[in-house]
Amino acid sequence: MPKKLQRKLPVPKAAAVATVNRGGGSTGESRFSFGRSRVTAKALAEFTSQLAVLLNAGIPITKSLRILEGQMPPGGMKRIAAGLVEDVEGGTALSEAMTKHDLVFDALYTNMIRAGEAGGAQEEILNRLSSFLEQSETIKSRVKGAMAYPIAIMSVASLVLLLVFAFVIPKFIPVFESMGGKDSMHWTTRLLIDMADHLKVWWWVYLLVVALLIGLHRVLLAKVDGYRSFVHKFTLKVPVFGTLVHKSLVARFARTFGTLIQSGVPHLEALDILRDSTRNVHMKAAVADVQGSIREGAGFAVPMGESGMFDDIVVNMVDVGEQTGELDRMLNKVADRYETEVDRTIETAFKVIEPILLVVMAVVVGFIVFALFMPLLTMMQGMSRKK
Repeated sequence: MPKKLQRKLPVPKAAAVATVNRGGGSTGESRFSFGRSRVTAKALAEFTSQLAVLLNAGIPITKSLRILEGQMPPGGMKRIAAGLVEDVEGGTALSEAMTKHDLVFDALYTNMIRAGEAGGAQEEILNRLSSFLEQSETIKSRVKGAMAYPIAIMSVASLVLLLVFAFVIPKFIPVFESMGGKDSMHWTTRLLIDMADHLKVWWWVYLLVVALLIGLHRVLLAKVDGYRSFVHKFTLKVPVFGTLVHKSLVARFARTFGTLIQSGVPHLEALDILRDSTRNVHMKAAVADVQGSIREGAGFAVPMGESGMFDDIVVNMVDVGEQTGELDRMLNKVADRYETEVDRTIETAFKVIEPILLVVMAVVVGFIVFALFMPLLTMMQGMSRKK
């Protein structure tokens, strides 16, 4: 084998790693469980891209998988590659072997590989998959990063305020009381002292209530359809962030559906995969309506327009693509347009959120400073009158 093929293959441009937990929640880097190890979305994109490079070089699939297994660091992806080699050498198709690792290779992935096997275009499909994974994870990362920013700022600010109430204000209380008692203080100072005394006793109750509310929210979100529908609808209605979530859902719908059709997956099967991979119940319902329309021999445009999830531009572009036989190209154009709009919405969100957070923090800090220094000002005024 030529030496240059024995060297470690080049890693593709950074595939942004977003938060995806296929069980439903989302925390941190995209990960797919595999035994005791985890496989990141970035590792999956690299595996896909490198496999495409090897197949493009004319190397058989089994040897390509062995090369990838040999160059991978110990972990879940290496063991998966070893399992794929064993199955493929035993005569199993690659797509079938991948279904044994469905936490890593989802229905979208395996169906595209199956379509590539049927059409003899595995390398092209793998390249398309790699590009799709990178684009998909990038958009998720941007959306979740934008949503995490204000939460992180408010969390840090809340922690700082708790520290102020727990350690700073108690130091001032004896000084204030020595100036004439609580009744003689300004109302802002009395309020600040009462809040500090209250939190000193009941802080654990607030932490417990927050933890219980978060736990209850997660349970209801997983178990109660009505609550899940309400939360998902509320998420779409929140100013700025609702627009961001909505546009990202449309972009993902168009990108996934377009990629599947382009890869030769039948429309109804592609919609099945899309519906199962969509978390938002309202987008899921919209996809189901489109499926029903296709089964009845109707088109895409009417159910998409009636769902309320797609604007007129998307509906018309899909309608034109369906009539001209270029649905996949039109869907990819929709995805490109909406991904660009997601970036613009994120920039707008930061421009709106930053001044609001600054104003809120300025008001809170200003109130605390005013309340702490008001007794001192009162005392200084009293001394000046005596003189």
